[in-house]
Amino acid sequence: MRSPLSRRGFLAAGSGITAATALPALSGCSSIAAADSDPDTLLVHTQLGTTAPGSVTYTAMVKQFRKENPGLRIKNLVNGDDLGQVYETSRLARKEPDVVMVNLYDKTLAWTDVGATVDVKEYLDAWGLRKRVLPAALSAWTDGKGRLRGFPYFATNWPVAFNTALLDRAGVSAIPTTGDELIGAARKLRAKGIAPVTVGGNDWTGQKLLAQIIQTFLTQEEAQQVYATGDFGGRGVREGIEYFVSLRDAGVFADKAQGLTSDTMTTQYNTQAAAMASAMSSALAKVPAEVAAHTEVGGWPLAPGAAHDKPTIMRAFTLVGFWISPNGTKKLPAVEKFLRFMYRPDVVSRFITESGRDMALVTDTVSTDFPLVAAAQRLGDRVGQVLLPDLYVPPAATQPLITATSTAFTRGTSAASVRSALESAYRGV
Repeated sequence: MRSPLSRRGFLAAGSGITAATALPALSGCSSIAAADSDPDTLLVHTQLGTTAPGSVTYTAMVKQFRKENPGLRIKNLVNGDDLGQVYETSRLARKEPDVVMVNLYDKTLAWTDVGATVDVKEYLDAWGLRKRVLPAALSAWTDGKGRLRGFPYFATNWPVAFNTALLDRAGVSAIPTTGDELIGAARKLRAKGIAPVTVGGNDWTGQKLLAQIIQTFLTQEEAQQVYATGDFGGRGVREGIEYFVSLRDAGVFADKAQGLTSDTMTTQYNTQAAAMASAMSSALAKVPAEVAAHTEVGGWPLAPGAAHDKPTIMRAFTLVGFWISPNGTKKLPAVEKFLRFMYRPDVVSRFITESGRDMALVTDTVSTDFPLVAAAQRLGDRVGQVLLPDLYVPPAATQPLITATSTAFTRGTSAASVRSALESAYRGV
C-alpha cells in the first residue's frame, strides 16, 4: 500500500485527474455525481455496511434519521479496508464524499495536513458537541498543530481473553500474570493439544501485540519516542524484544503464528482451539455466549523489572470518527444535523447495547448483552496501560511494520534480527 501523498503531491496529482478517470473506482458513480451538487443529499463514506460490528445499528440509525429529517437524504458509499484509497482517489477528482467514517490510522493521519479533510474544531464547539466527547478522545484526535481531525466516535479496549475452562482442563489453576507463569501455562496447554495464545502474526493484530510486549520495559513517553523515530536500540526496547523472543521460542504463541490473521485468531479462540487471545472490543463482542461464559479478561503478563506494576492492556479512542471533507463544508447545515443526531445519547446507547461498541463519547450505557466488552470496560486500574502506537508511527512505516511483525513471530528469529526488521520498516520515512 502506498504512503499518503505530501501536500504538494496530493494537489499536483489532483490537478491532472478528472472525475471521469477517478470515479470508476467507486460504486454507484452516477448517484455519487448527483449527490455531489445536491445540498439536500449528504454522501457518507463508511465501513459500516460490511461485516464491521455496528453495521446493522448504523443502517437502522440512518433510516431513523431520514424519517426525522424528510427533506434531507443520506447516501452511503460503503468500502472495506480499501476505504482510504478510494476516498483519496475521489478527493483528487474533487468528487469526494461529504463525511467520512474511518479510523485515525496509517494514511488517514495525513489527511488534514494535506487538505483532504478539514479541521473540525470550530464545528465541534459551534454545534455544542464538545461536552459529549471524552477528553482523552479529543486529545487523541488533535494533531500537533492543534487541529481536530474529526469527530471522535468509536473507541476500544484491548485486553487479553483467557478461556478459564481450557486453562482448568490443562491444570492451570490461575490466570497467568507473569512471563514464567505464561510459559508454564503454555506447556501444559500444549500437552493437552490446546494452542496457548492465538494471534494474527501476519497482520495488524500481531503488530499490536508485538508492540505491547515490546513496551514491557518502557514508559508511554519512551514508547512514543521509539515508534515515532523507529529507533529500537535503547536498553528498554531491546529488553522488550528479548522478552518477546523468549515467550515465542518457549511456545507461548500458536503454531505458525507468523502466517495467521485476525480472522484465524478469532476463529481459534471462538471455537476453543486456543486458550488465550489479545482481543479488542469488537472481537470480544463476537465471542459466542457459551465461550464467553468461561472467559475472563485481563492484562498481558509481565516480566521481572517491568516498567509497569500490573499486567497491561491497550486502550484507544481513534477507532472510528466522522471526518468532514472540503465538499462537506459546502453542506454544513446538513452535516450538522447528521452529526448532532449521531451524537445523541439515545443513538450512542444503541451502538453500545445492540453492537457492543465502546464509545469515545460520554455515556452511562453498559453493554449488558456483551459481557466481555463490559468486563473490559470495568478493568479500570486493575491493569496497567501501554501505548497504542498508531498515532506515532509515520504512515509510510505502517505496512512495513506488519511485514516485520511476521518476521518477529517466526520461531528462531533472533532478537537482533527482530530489531533489524523493525528498524528497516522506517527506512525512507
